[in-house]
Amino acid sequence: MWTLLAWIILAFAVTAVSAAQFAPDVQQALQTSKQLYVATRRADGSNSSIAPIWFMFDGDAVYFTTTPDSHKAKRIAKGSPVLVWVGSSQGPHFVGHGEIVRDPAQADRMAPVYDQKYWISWLGFFRPRADRIRDGSTVIVRVTPVAGG
Repeated sequence: MWTLLAWIILAFAVTAVSAAQFAPDVQQALQTSKQLYVATRRADGSNSSIAPIWFMFDGDAVYFTTTPDSHKAKRIAKGSPVLVWVGSSQGPHFVGHGEIVRDPAQADRMAPVYDQKYWISWLGFFRPRADRIRDGSTVIVRVTPVAGG
C-alpha cells in the first residue's frame, strides 16, 4: 500500500514539475533578449510598476540581481508572483515563482554571461559580483515559471 502511494506521489510531483516549463515563444525570446520587464504584486493585489532589468537565462530559470531593500526583493521574499515580459513590456510573458538567492557562486556564474550580453558589464560595471552577495548589498533573484501562470 505505501509503495503504491509513494509511486502516485512521485508521479504527481514529476507531472507538476514538468508542467512548469517556459512556453516555446518565451524560451526563444529568453535566449536572444537583453532585457526582462518585471513586476510584482503589491499587498493590496495590484501590480507594481514594470521595471526593465538585465538577466541571465540558464534554460531552467532566469536570474537577476537587485538590492535586498528594493520593493521587488521584499515582495518576492514574501511570496509575490513575479510577472515577466521578455524583450519589451509587450513581449512574450510568463508568471514566475521568485526566490532570493544569496550564493556568491551564482554571481560568479552570472558575471561572464553579463559580460557577453552587455558591453558595459565587460568593463566591470553593473555585473553580478560575489563580494556584493557576501556583504549583503546585493541579492540574486531566481525565477522559474509557474504552471498555468
